Amino acid sequence: MAVTSDIMQTWRTPRQVMRKLLDQGRREDRAIVYLMVACVLIFVAQWPRLSRIAAGFEPSPWPVEINFEGMMTYTFYALVVMLPLAFYGLAAIARLVAMLFGGHGSWYSARLALFWTLLATSPLLLLHGLARGFVGPGVQANLVGFIWLAGFALLWFQSVLEAESSR
Repeated sequence: MAVTSDIMQTWRTPRQVMRKLLDQGRREDRAIVYLMVACVLIFVAQWPRLSRIAAGFEPSPWPVEINFEGMMTYTFYALVVMLPLAFYGLAAIARLVAMLFGGHGSWYSARLALFWTLLATSPLLLLHGLARGFVGPGVQANLVGFIWLAGFALLWFQSVLEAESSR
């Protein structure tokens, strides 16, 4: 099944999709592709916000001498180079917590649950980026961000439950 179909199905039946992904066997290549595509989409979601900052519609968190290209470069480095390393660490922490609660999964299943959830929720991150770019900081962007966070937490929890089950 196509990844886009799996993303849509994840919002309806996350445990079923996670079981299907786990049943495909240990595929580190696929897991890292899910993570990298999610990180690139998170980076793309930042473009409208960075454009808004560069145009002077909101204050810049960067020094005055940094232009739009510099903002893009720093954001790319942070989101596509460094963030995947942080997600590997977060997946390891999730696996350790699951072990404390008697989980029967593996380090791979913990990574897959997190990386897939990031990819499955990335459309909401793109919507959040549009809200930040077109509307700016405010209630609308915060609402979309909260919906993403709630969806991410729910889907990740369900994915981890399936990944740590004793099937």
